[in-house]
Amino acid sequence: MKKTLVWLLVTSLIVLTVGAAGCSTKTPNETPNTGNPDNTPKLKLIAVGEATFAPFEYVDPQTEQVTGFDVDLIHAIAKASGFEVEYKNLAWNSLIPALLNKEADLVVSGMTITDERLLAVAFSDPYFASGQAWAVKEGSDIKTLDDLAGKTVAVQINTTGAFAAEELDGKFKDDGKPGLTIKSLTNAADVFNELKAGGCDAVISDLPVIQEYMKNNPDDKVIVPEPAFTVEYYGIAMRKADKEIHELINKGLAKVKADGTYDTIYEKYFGPKQ
Repeated sequence: MKKTLVWLLVTSLIVLTVGAAGCSTKTPNETPNTGNPDNTPKLKLIAVGEATFAPFEYVDPQTEQVTGFDVDLIHAIAKASGFEVEYKNLAWNSLIPALLNKEADLVVSGMTITDERLLAVAFSDPYFASGQAWAVKEGSDIKTLDDLAGKTVAVQINTTGAFAAEELDGKFKDDGKPGLTIKSLTNAADVFNELKAGGCDAVISDLPVIQEYMKNNPDDKVIVPEPAFTVEYYGIAMRKADKEIHELINKGLAKVKADGTYDTIYEKYFGPKQ
């Protein structure tokens, strides 16, 4: 009986040893070497934007997909830095909260770098120079910025267009002139619809966005009487603690600017640089 028991134990030990020889011996923290770097899982980041801000982000009526300058740019940056990105459409006022709540990793939505926003988030290096301008219908008696005193303007809520209108309102009042009546609306499309419907005298918005609207809606006969009256720069917003993501974004942005990819995307949406 004892001999039989010993024999059984020895046989079991041999079987276990042979079986173990077929298992991986890597430690839990060891990354397997497949010999093919393309099989290595890539970091995936979620980017968000508000898709009523053409040509930076908008829903293509043909494909019903979100597209635009910002969408193409973040995908190019992802390719250059070796990560994957998914772009999601959210309401403007939800963008920074989604970032801070870790529902998203990046805000890529024509967002101007401002001191106020820098209190909450970090920004990439600037990727686009813009400015606020005002637009009216053809035939309007508003010819200069000063003519806006006492008028009704439409802006998108919590944007630099809204901030510019508030500053202009204060300036007019300080100069003893009538202030602005400011209509703050949910998205960029609402702003232009308000002008079209006659609910305001003028709109204040980013100059490239006004120009895109004019290009796509020539029958509305909207004009920009003067150049932009502010200068501002767009950046990609990130959480302050995500230093590695900051580095990936800035390195990728530098690469696409250096290799001509940025210029190709720019020309697709804005034409050749002047």
